[in-house]
Amino acid sequence: MDIVAAALVVPLGLLFLLSGLIVNLIQALCFILARPLSKSMYRKINRVVAELLWLELVWLIDWWAGVKVQVFTDTETFRLMGKEHALFICNHRSDIDWLVGWVLAQRSGCLGSSLAVMKKSSKFLPVIGWSMWFSEYLFLERNWAKDEGTLKFGLQRLKDYPLPFWLALFVEGTRFTKAKLLAAQEYAASTGLPVPRNVLIPRTKGFVSAVSNMRSFVPAIYDATVNIPKNTPPPTMLRILSGQSSVVHVHIKRHLMKELPETDEGIAQWCRDKFVAKVWKFLSFLSNIYAYECASV
Repeated sequence: MDIVAAALVVPLGLLFLLSGLIVNLIQALCFILARPLSKSMYRKINRVVAELLWLELVWLIDWWAGVKVQVFTDTETFRLMGKEHALFICNHRSDIDWLVGWVLAQRSGCLGSSLAVMKKSSKFLPVIGWSMWFSEYLFLERNWAKDEGTLKFGLQRLKDYPLPFWLALFVEGTRFTKAKLLAAQEYAASTGLPVPRNVLIPRTKGFVSAVSNMRSFVPAIYDATVNIPKNTPPPTMLRILSGQSSVVHVHIKRHLMKELPETDEGIAQWCRDKFVAKVWKFLSFLSNIYAYECASV
C-alpha cells in the first residue's frame, strides 16, 4: 500500500468506525423502543439504517478500488432480483465474496435486507458484527448438535419479514484454497464422489435445513458461481484498501424452491449436483445469457 493510499485509508477507517458506532446506537435504540411495539416497523427502519453503513463498504469496493462485478444471468432472473425472498447459495472464492454480494444486493435494491449465515464469532466484531446482529443475521458455531436448533429458529423467524430479502449461504463452509481443494479431491476419490476441480464439496446439512424451513415462504434459490478471470489479479481486502481494481464474474441461475426434492437426501443431492455443474461454468459461459455489468466502469 503506497503512502498516498495509506494517508487516505486511515481517516476513512476512522470515519467508518465513528459512523458505524452511530448506526449501532440508532439500531440499539430502535431495538429497545420500536421492536416491542412492532417488529415489522423495526425491520423497515433497521433496513434503512443498516444500508447507510453497508453503502460505505460498497463505495469502498465500487468507487475507491473500482472493482468491476459482472453478472451473467437470464432476463427473468435479472428482473426478479431484489423483488422476492431468495436463498442465495454461492461458492466461496475469495475473502471479499461478502462485499461482492453486497454490491449485487445494492444494485438489486435489497442491500439493507440482505442477510447471511455467519460464524458466531462474527457478531462480536465492533460496528459490522453488531449491525449484523441487529439485522437478524444467523450466527452458527460450526457444531451441528448446537447449530441445528439455532438455524431452524433463525430461519422460521424470517417467515414474517416484511421486505424482500436475500439469505446468503456459503455451503462449502470455508473459503477456497489449493490446500483445501486437494483435501476435497482426496476425500471425493476415497468416497466415490465426483472429484471437484474449481470448488469444494458442499456441506449440505445447513442447506437442507434452509430449504426445509423456508420452502413455504421463499419462492426461489439463486445459485451463484463466482469466478475471477485468469487475466486479472484476484481481489483481496488489501488490494481494495490500496485502491487496486479487479474483475469478478458472477453467474446466477434461479431455481424455484417448489421444484426441489421433498426428502432431506434428495435436497442434499440436488445441492451436490449444482456444485458439480459449477465446474463447467468455470470453463465457459452458458449460451443465451444476459450480461449486466453492475459496477462502475
